Amino acid sequence: MAAIIGFVFFIVGSLLQLLIWAIIINALISWLVAFDVINLRNPFVNNVARFLEAVTRPVMRPVQRIIPSLGGIDISPIIVILVLTGIARYLLAPLRDFLIITLG
Repeated sequence: MAAIIGFVFFIVGSLLQLLIWAIIINALISWLVAFDVINLRNPFVNNVARFLEAVTRPVMRPVQRIIPSLGGIDISPIIVILVLTGIARYLLAPLRDFLIITLG
């Protein structure tokens, strides 16, 4: 049972890390588009940007509603990354250990 619980929490932690990387890459792509380094008329870039936006939008929108952009700078990715890192570091491990002890 402990192995199954450990595996489930490994998957959850890995998904959180992938989401963090998707947020970082999405921010980088938005900067590159804003500074005209890449453009969205390229089909590959457009598909990647749309995919990353679709993946990160459900997590980013609630934070963007609460915290407006500061002088055109959106700090919501930083806040979301801090919250996700805190969840992964300070909530997942104790919860995993509690379930392993409780369920055996």
